[in-house]
Amino acid sequence: MKIILKEDISNLGYKDDVVEVKDGYGRNYLIPQGKAVIASPSALKILAENQRQRAHKLAKIKEEAQALADQLKEVSLTIGAKTSSTGTIFGSVNSLQIAEALEKLGLNVDRKLIDIKNPVKEVGKYHANIKLHKDITVEIPFEVVSE
Repeated sequence: MKIILKEDISNLGYKDDVVEVKDGYGRNYLIPQGKAVIASPSALKILAENQRQRAHKLAKIKEEAQALADQLKEVSLTIGAKTSSTGTIFGSVNSLQIAEALEKLGLNVDRKLIDIKNPVKEVGKYHANIKLHKDITVEIPFEVVSE
């Protein structure tokens, strides 16, 4: 079943992408939740017209994302966490703490855009991916230190 996404859905696609999904996933989840519509010929024509009209706005958004990416490439974060005597963190470091550390530097990044591959449960150096745009991803290093 072909559908047009109305919003970004991780591991599936971005807003206005035409994707192929299984019938049950489309009819029972995506369409009733308002996250997608069936890709009928008329819906595809409307999508093409909307994309043509939004091309200028999307270019501006991409430029802003690229400017933020250039700023983020030069950032290296240090995050303090309470640890045991062996260096194990009580809890874990997550995207919220990285977003707060970036905000202290004057860079506003939504925590939902930050992806940490493996759970951070020990003191050390790690990397986080920030997906600013569907074409722009930045990897920033961060170090977890004991408070």
